[in-house]
Amino acid sequence: MTDLIKSIGYDQGEIIRNILKLHVPEGKIDCDPTFSTGAFYNGTDIALPQYRFDISPQRSDVVQADARHLPLADSSISCMMLDPPFLATKGKSLQSTDGNIINRRFGVYPDEKSLHRCYTDMLTEAYRVLKSNGILIFKCQDKVSSGRQYLSHVYIINEAVRISFYPKDLFVLLAKSRLVADWQKNQKHSRKYHAYFIVLQKSDRRIEYV
Repeated sequence: MTDLIKSIGYDQGEIIRNILKLHVPEGKIDCDPTFSTGAFYNGTDIALPQYRFDISPQRSDVVQADARHLPLADSSISCMMLDPPFLATKGKSLQSTDGNIINRRFGVYPDEKSLHRCYTDMLTEAYRVLKSNGILIFKCQDKVSSGRQYLSHVYIINEAVRISFYPKDLFVLLAKSRLVADWQKNQKHSRKYHAYFIVLQKSDRRIEYV
């Protein structure tokens, strides 16, 4: 009996390998347009994508490109990884020393509308370059901003369905610890100790709930 693949885990490398095993017949990621330093692949057995892009490359083997406008032909790849920024603020975290550490690590948008509009544009571009039945792996995280709860994974799934993706699977990455800035300790919502890997397929398959 093979090991059961679960929807939760503490190791993102394990989650990615399980997604590839279940949903990507080729067993590899073809393109990562949010490559950054390659954290998904460094020190793992996950092969580097053939196409490695970033809006601000940090490695010599990464090509400068915007995930919303990729130098790839229509319907040309089978699997894409997206790990875009999830922060948007004009508030205290831009002045806070602790907050600046987080912002330098992940990048930050000026407001939530800009952030989520970027998600929509990235989804649209991924749909263009993926082959029929191709797989998009979208890592994201929900957040609280200015006292408001933003369930980004819900927004991403809804937009993906509107664009004509089929939400094929969902994995939850659990964290044992998180960076917490001093200004965040006046707590009014639960602290997020999880992120999502949404598995989206370019397919006309639909689920009717009602």
